[in-house]
Amino acid sequence: MTAFTHALPRKPVRRAAAVGLVAAGALFLSACGGDDMSGMEHGSGNSSASASASTSASATAEAGSTGFNDADVAFAQMMIPHHQQALAMARLADGRASDAEVKEIAVKIEKAQDPEIRTMQGWLKSWNRPTAAAGSMPGMDHGSGDGMMSDGDMEHLKGMKGAEFDKMFADMMIEHHEGAITMAEGERKNGEYAGAVKMAGAIVEGQSAEVKQLQSILDRL
Repeated sequence: MTAFTHALPRKPVRRAAAVGLVAAGALFLSACGGDDMSGMEHGSGNSSASASASTSASATAEAGSTGFNDADVAFAQMMIPHHQQALAMARLADGRASDAEVKEIAVKIEKAQDPEIRTMQGWLKSWNRPTAAAGSMPGMDHGSGDGMMSDGDMEHLKGMKGAEFDKMFADMMIEHHEGAITMAEGERKNGEYAGAVKMAGAIVEGQSAEVKQLQSILDRL
C-alpha cells in the first residue's frame, strides 16, 4: 500500500489493482470447496424411509445445514483476523475522526463485526479446529488482495486527525471491505455450513453498502 499524503485522492488505478488482486483469496476458497467432507456432518440426517425425490432433497438440505467443509473452516480462520483489524481501525476513529459519517460507520463496524468474531470462534471450537491456521495463511498478507493493512499503514492512520484521518480511514476501509467481500463470496459459493454461508451473505450485503457510503464520503471530502 502506497504512502498516504495529506490530501488523499481516490485513484482508479489503485482500485483496479485491488480488484485484480482479490482473486487470490477467492481461488484459495474455491480450492477448499472441492474437498469431499461427507464424513464430517454433525447431527443426524433425515430418518424417513421414503424414497421420493422430495424426501431425498429434504435430507440433503438437512445434512448441509449441520455439516461443514474445508471452505467453512478457511472462511472463519481468515475472516477472524480480518474483522479484528477492521475493529482496530474503527476504534481509532474515536478522538481522531471529524466527519459525522465516518464516526457513524466506525460504530456500525464495531457493532457488526465484534459479535461475528465471537460466533466464528465458536464454530471453530465446535469443529475442533484452531482459530487461526498454522503458519502463514494464503491470502492474508498485505498486498495479496485480501484488503489487510500493513503495520505501517495502521501506524500512519493512528497518526492522523481530522479531515486527514477521515480520508485515510475511508480509503483504507474500502480496500479492507473489498477483501472481506471477496472472501465472503467464496464462502457463499463453496461453503457447506449454513450459519457460515448466511454470515457470508450478510457480509457481502452490509459491507458492499458501506463501500458505497465510504466512496461517497471520499468524493465530498
